[in-house]
Amino acid sequence: MTIVSDGGAFTLGFFSPANSTPANLYLGIWYNAIPKLTVVWVANRETPIKNDTSSEPTLYLTNTSNLVLADGNGGNIFWTTNLSTTTSSSSLLPMAVLLNNGSLILRSPNGTTLWQSFEHLTDTFLPGMRIRANYKTHARDILVSWKRPDDPLLGSFSYSSDPGSFLQFFLWNGSWPVYRSAPWTGYQVSSQYQANNSNLVYQSIINNDEEIYLTYSLADSAPQTRYVLTYSGKFQLQSWNNSLSVWTVLGEWPNWECDRYGYCGPYGYCNNSEVVPTCKCLEGFQPTSMGEWSSGRFSEGCRRKEALHCGDSFLALPAMKVPDGFVHVLNRSMEECAAECARNCSCVAYAQVNLSTSATGDSTRCFVWAGDLIDTEKKIDGNVAGSETLHLRIAGLAASGRIQERNILKIVLSVLASVLVLMCITLATWICRSKGTIKFAQRKRQRRDHLNRLVLGDLDIHEGFGAGSPAESFEFPMVSFKRIVVVMNNFQKSYMIGQGGFGKVYKSWNLWKEGNVKDLVDSDIVKSCIPDEAFLCVQIGLLCVQDNPNDRPLMSSVVLILENGSAAIPIPSEPAYFAHTNDQTEPVRGSTENSKNGLTLTVLQGR
Repeated sequence: MTIVSDGGAFTLGFFSPANSTPANLYLGIWYNAIPKLTVVWVANRETPIKNDTSSEPTLYLTNTSNLVLADGNGGNIFWTTNLSTTTSSSSLLPMAVLLNNGSLILRSPNGTTLWQSFEHLTDTFLPGMRIRANYKTHARDILVSWKRPDDPLLGSFSYSSDPGSFLQFFLWNGSWPVYRSAPWTGYQVSSQYQANNSNLVYQSIINNDEEIYLTYSLADSAPQTRYVLTYSGKFQLQSWNNSLSVWTVLGEWPNWECDRYGYCGPYGYCNNSEVVPTCKCLEGFQPTSMGEWSSGRFSEGCRRKEALHCGDSFLALPAMKVPDGFVHVLNRSMEECAAECARNCSCVAYAQVNLSTSATGDSTRCFVWAGDLIDTEKKIDGNVAGSETLHLRIAGLAASGRIQERNILKIVLSVLASVLVLMCITLATWICRSKGTIKFAQRKRQRRDHLNRLVLGDLDIHEGFGAGSPAESFEFPMVSFKRIVVVMNNFQKSYMIGQGGFGKVYKSWNLWKEGNVKDLVDSDIVKSCIPDEAFLCVQIGLLCVQDNPNDRPLMSSVVLILENGSAAIPIPSEPAYFAHTNDQTEPVRGSTENSKNGLTLTVLQGR
């Protein structure tokens, strides 16, 4: 038994999902002209009818104006409209009618609508339906997904308005938020999707004394189009493609990974203005964990570069989806909303718009935030529905809009101190050298001659290292050669700098590679330092001692990274304990050549 709407768009009847075993029967509504069975409403989704019963199920009207779905004997009731009306004394009973928009309605003899399926949502949101929230009763309409593609039982995903404010919509997985729409900014109609330069879907939010609800309509030339909450947790806008005989997905939420609720963490935001949306930190913030951020995980979000002060002012961030967790302050103009936040030292941001309509007579909408800013998003432009300006309190920002000089002063003082220290060292070195005598200079030249003879091969084995040889009493500038031979255990390989226990750089490398940077931090500050900052400093230090000078960062880059952090710092190579010979290495920036017995000395110069 089936009933087709007057215009032939929809069918009411019993259906059985393709893979249900044993076969279950459901009373539902589906598209009549679409060859692929697409169910848009199910009456008895929680009480399926087993298809192995001896008597067929029956749908009938009672004298209490109720529709009832029961077995053939009337003993088992699977579903009813459950209207609390009295028994009609009239000989005329209400009528059940399937409209061409897909709504099944119960109509009284005088034409009053007693009940309609559009007010009892399942998983599909059709044109003309409403997702409502009642101001007085706080009742809300909720879309609930199917359990599986072939099972209409209640799934784990739902879509409804925010139970706290009614001004935004949430997609939930159980009690966990998956996606959040932008709060309503006062628009009455917005075009949701465009095809061939023509608007296809028109969304509306209606706000009156009793309720606020979301609805939509289609353009006259539009094909069959619907919103559906899929069993996998996606809220999709689908349109039927006749030529391909498939449902084409026009829009999907969440669309990107960083579109998911809270994906970018506290004070992070999803930048939808880029080709591939990604997480960024709000102005005045930096990643809480550089290691997590650089590996593509953003749950820890961002932290302030500098602590706030009560006198700090606000920076306007246009084209934003404002964060969740707001407090709605009533009857506040833009100036009053700004003052409301400014005089509260705990307030970190505010946003204000004028609504088109209001149930309370207050057409303003002032949001303030006192905690972490969660689930913020940068829109493509300011003309997108739900886009507005977020005013963020920034450390060091004066009311004039200029950054105060707290950080700049710190940097300048540090640079000046470093310059003074270098000047003192240079002056002391020059004075000490100036006090040298001619005898000291001659002795210095003599030592240099001995060193050249040893290094350049002018001395044979007996002359260079035997008893009584010049090398026996030769001393390097700080330690005698004889002492070095003893200490290095006749130059065993395990004592080579960078290979054994004497190489601090090589130790730094091993500890950094093992992630054990804590052992490198001075014991006086190890408890108070931030591990990620120590990790960053060691990584930069290793980059600064790379074998190839071209792999070493510029000092301007080092200062910039230490001040602001960076999400993409090169991974250093293993430190070298001698200069490598590599044909593929870029030409050395500077070199000097001394030739004797075929030996060439090359001096690597730093940048």
